[in-house]
Amino acid sequence: MRTCGRGRVNSLARSVVDASVRLFSLSALHVNILIPTIMLPDEILDTLQSEFPCRESQIQQLTAFYSEHHLPSPPLLVAHGLTATGKSSIIKSLLELSSLPHAVIRCRECITGRHLLERIVASCLDALDTFGDERIDRKRFARTENLSSLAVNLQRLLEGRNKFVLVLDGIDKQREAPPTMMAALGRFREVIPNLSIILISNLPLTQALYTPSTPHIHFAPYPRSSLLTILAAKPPKIFLTPPSTEKFPDYTPDLAAEDDAWLWGRFTSAVYDSLSKHTGRDLVNFRIAALKLWRPFVEPVEAGTFGTRDFSRLMVNRRHLFQGEEGVLDRIIASESTLTNPTGTVPPTPKRNLRTLAHDLPYYATHLLIAAYLASYNPSRTDVTYFMKHTDKRKNKRRVHTSSGTGAMKSKHRKISRHLLTPSPFPLDRLLAIFRALLDDAGVPQSADLYTQVATLTSMRLLVKAGGAGSADPLDTGAKWRVNFGWEYARGLGRTVGLEVGEYLVGGVD
Repeated sequence: MRTCGRGRVNSLARSVVDASVRLFSLSALHVNILIPTIMLPDEILDTLQSEFPCRESQIQQLTAFYSEHHLPSPPLLVAHGLTATGKSSIIKSLLELSSLPHAVIRCRECITGRHLLERIVASCLDALDTFGDERIDRKRFARTENLSSLAVNLQRLLEGRNKFVLVLDGIDKQREAPPTMMAALGRFREVIPNLSIILISNLPLTQALYTPSTPHIHFAPYPRSSLLTILAAKPPKIFLTPPSTEKFPDYTPDLAAEDDAWLWGRFTSAVYDSLSKHTGRDLVNFRIAALKLWRPFVEPVEAGTFGTRDFSRLMVNRRHLFQGEEGVLDRIIASESTLTNPTGTVPPTPKRNLRTLAHDLPYYATHLLIAAYLASYNPSRTDVTYFMKHTDKRKNKRRVHTSSGTGAMKSKHRKISRHLLTPSPFPLDRLLAIFRALLDDAGVPQSADLYTQVATLTSMRLLVKAGGAGSADPLDTGAKWRVNFGWEYARGLGRTVGLEVGEYLVGGVD
């Protein structure tokens, strides 16, 4: 009996030990699964700073506000700054790393104010379904007609839950927004204590919120040093295909990476000083211009003409890339004047074609714009001289000054070319008269509605109404107009229809 009882006790002890070992192993496995998904605030801070350099101050503030689940967050926060300063990307990455339930709404995608309100509720439902275990019934939240309905729906939706972050990206770009939307968003925390709202805009919203002590985080534009630092983090390769190891056995991958970083750093500095400093200072445009010019710039290095450290000789050989405008022009359809072909070869640099400066306009609309330019820059008293059929066509012939004292005094003072002055307003009947004179006895068909074309050109902002503001009719006879383009554009328009605009301009073009 004792032996049997002792055996049962020993077997029971062994079973308890085995159960404890299995429980410990399962708990250890559970810990190993959960630890990688939960990041500490210091880890989040280090990850964001490595991913978004030159934004340490803004990242530290956001991490202090939104990295912890159990710590309170501000009811409303405004992150403002110009385009391409990292506002949306940093906030979205922070919320994803901290595993906070959140919803991000792009306000520019919402057509009306009600569309925005319903998008907010739908995004919150999707976010709670993602971060929760059960799916919420959406029938109760089908209609969100105004701000009051939004407050009620969010209160019912977030009742009894933990902290939830709502991000409204581009709130200042919202079309047809309710007039009290900003002030209402600032007071939502009074009825929804677990809701935290982040507003992202280009400008600060202090006056529109009507709430005191609203924290604002400013994302300042990147200076030159920061732009170069950000682009230097990921330099592109000089050689798309690595050089042959038989010809260059000493050219290792580490040496290639060092050459890529060295040449890329000096190249981006030259691109910023020559192009991006004047055409676009934000990070996105700077990166696009640099990547667009990179392959044509290193083409002599790939061909073996220059070495990877011959930057000065490369700049002299490839200086046309930094003198033209192909690197900063955006095109929807690729033209023949692109810098590189899909195969990586560089076509010959085409000559500048002035036709690319003009829109693809109809025939009579082009003549209307040319007539408008001449009406703006020619005095009305010269119309008879330049546009009557029986007058001399030699308009730009300079007058020979006499040797008298008066002529000598006048020749010392050179007049400013008229195309460099401000355009003058003109009436509509003068525009149509010059338009008829430019056609050279060619009749205008009735299908070409000139008044409709004038109204269309006005909607395109090529013509601007300069007088008759009291009339609602855009084609009022008492109104005056002026052109909204310069000489280069007018010359390009003229050459598309075989017309030299400079021959009809008073004083000519130097």
